[in-house]
This record gives sequence, C-alpha cells and structure tokens, in this order.
Amino acid sequence: MDPYIQLLERIAQAAKLSQEEVERKVEAKRAKLSGLVSREGAAQIVAAELGVNFDKEQFTIAELPGVKRANFVAQILAIAPVRSYSKNGREGKVGNLTLGDASGTIRCVLWDTAHIGLVEQGTLHVGDTLEISNGMMRNGEVHLSSFADIKQSSMKLAGVQLTAIVSPKRIGELQPGMKAHVRAFIVQAFDPRYFEVCSECGKRLGEGGCAVHGQVTPKKRALLSLVLDDGTESCRAVLFQDQLLQLGLQEAEIYSLEAFLIKKASLLGEEHFFTGSFRQNTLYNTTEFMVDSIAPVVPVTLLASFQK
Repeated sequence: MDPYIQLLERIAQAAKLSQEEVERKVEAKRAKLSGLVSREGAAQIVAAELGVNFDKEQFTIAELPGVKRANFVAQILAIAPVRSYSKNGREGKVGNLTLGDASGTIRCVLWDTAHIGLVEQGTLHVGDTLEISNGMMRNGEVHLSSFADIKQSSMKLAGVQLTAIVSPKRIGELQPGMKAHVRAFIVQAFDPRYFEVCSECGKRLGEGGCAVHGQVTPKKRALLSLVLDDGTESCRAVLFQDQLLQLGLQEAEIYSLEAFLIKKASLLGEEHFFTGSFRQNTLYNTTEFMVDSIAPVVPVTLLASFQK
C-alpha cells in the first residue's frame, strides 16, 4: 500500500474521522500553503492540529517516508565499513546499515559515536534484529543522532525483503524519499562535470586527499545532469559513471567535451526506464532523481506485457 494512504489511515483511526475527511483536510492544507509541502508533510501538520502524535508509534519500513520520527523493528541485511570524513573543518566518522522488514528495505546512517562503536566492536551482525527509536527521516534514509536509540531485539521477523522494492511511478507522483522506476524521455542534457576520487576506496577526494588513505593517485570520474519528462511532469536527473555507460556513452564521449557534444544531440528524445531515488538537494533547495540504473524501452517486450 502507498505509504501516504497508510499514513491517512493511521491519522483517521487516531482522530476518529473518516479517511476521506482527513484527506480533504490534507489537500486543503496543501492548497493553503500553495503546494510548497508534500502530501506527507501536509498530513503531519493536519495530524498535529488534530492532536495526533506519532512520535512513539512504531511503523513498518514502507511507512517511514511519511513520518518525522522513525520507530521500527528491522533485520540487518548489510553493514558497511565505518568511514572517516572531514567537512567544513569538522572531522568525524559515519556508519551505514541496510535494514529490512516484510515491507521493504532502508538505509540507516549512524552519526553517534556510541552507535558507530557497535559496528567497530563487532557487536552488530548481519541477520540481527534491531529496534530503532527516535530516528530522523532525511531523503528516504533513517539518520540516527545521539538522541536516537538502537536495541538488539529477540523478535523474529517473517518475510523480510532482501532487496529494495521499487514501484513504477509517474514523475508527477514522485515525492522526496521515494524509490521509483520511471519511463521517460530525455529532453535536456547539460555538460558533464568532472571530479576526482580515491584510487583505493572510490570516495571523493577533498583538499587534503582521501579522508581514509591520505594522498593517493586520483581517478577521474564524471557526473551528468539530464531533464526527464514523461508527460505528467519533468524532473532533473543525476547520473554517475556506471549510469553513463548504461546510457550508451563510451569513455571517450564522457571525458572529451568535444566528443560529448556530438553524442549529446542523439541523446535528446531517447526514451528509457530509469530506476533510482527522488531526493531533496538541501544545498540548492531543489529536488532531483538520483539514477541507479537505466534500461532500454523495448517495444516487443512492452507489447508482450500488454497482451498478457
């Protein structure tokens, strides 16, 4: 079920109203705010006005994009190595877990030293069940600060999803935090931007080199922004090295601006399936589609699917 619909049901049940009445209030709130907030955001405002508080209520992973406070139980599917960072004169560490339940999967980002210590000390293992409390949702991920809590749970979860569930969506339906599979045309392509990454770990290099490996021989990488349109809306999409190759570009066309400009003309008007995450770019206050994979639109395959 759509997380937004699930959120409406929870509000309606808690406020003892019909789901239709709650939805009318949400749409009225969005209209009053000139559509500047998402449906989920407007629903949270309506819930607060109705005296409904979800801060301590437990959710499934599929419902988390519509909430502010993330309280849920999930199984650890993967544990990434802890990495160090240096940003704006501040240094620290960050950890990442991939968590899953029967409704889907989600990335959990650890910022607190105590939580990161659980990874560094080997306390957490793939397959463990965790109870997460007071997490914060950001761009479809759960972020755990020192105010959040992680507890190992003896609960056994059934039917845990091992991979992310990605649903077909129209661009006009996308909201920040959604993972989606979109069929769209390329209507605009910008010039690629280049940056350097560490040859050891692949992380982007800062002024002092790699935060983990120091001064290394850099590798050049590219980023390309496109504008996609599917007839309902358009959006800006961001592609990195692997996705550019999936789009059919050769390395010579990626790293030579002259060669890219020749290829660019043939990209415009191409139709593909794009899979990725829709997120809010807080630096520029814009929304963008971070593309993970690209597949061609094959007319014969589409015709066969319609005939089933």
